Amino acid sequence: MTIQLDISTLSQQDALDMAVLIEKEAEERYLLFADQLGHRYSGDAADFFTMMARNEQRHGIEIAEQRRLLFGDTPSCVTTNMIEKDIEAPDTGKSIRYMSPRHALEVAMESEIKAYEFYDSILPVIQDATVRKLIKSLRDEEAEHQILLNEQKAKYHDTLEPDFDPEVDELLFHRIREC
Repeated sequence: MTIQLDISTLSQQDALDMAVLIEKEAEERYLLFADQLGHRYSGDAADFFTMMARNEQRHGIEIAEQRRLLFGDTPSCVTTNMIEKDIEAPDTGKSIRYMSPRHALEVAMESEIKAYEFYDSILPVIQDATVRKLIKSLRDEEAEHQILLNEQKAKYHDTLEPDFDPEVDELLFHRIREC
């Protein structure tokens, strides 16, 4: 049985626990993408997703430390099946074979925007002022992540590189040759 978390009555501890789970899901999704793509060359999309996984892990650790300082080892009441899926994690279908690093960056940007929008959308219903302040800070951190990703764009071409799939390109080559 799935119990939904009542966002309007979040305690500070529950909000921190929820944020840790959100970061963990994003970390795991990025690692899945890196594994699915496989590392082809230094700086490829898998490297980018691995870097994003480390960033999500680091952010999750920071939030968990904040939670530990405030609440010690008090067990969490929030579980993964109580919160919405894919709040910050990229959608599972976003990883495509032979995707460019720039495309991977755009996937990550979409995820940071989703997380910002989630935190922003729950602010109006949160009753506790301390929790509201915490959610605002989480939302603002997601905006900072978007800025950092925008700065990363300078490492890549201004336009999205075409994603290359040798099997599809081989089929197209043979079809063109037959004409």
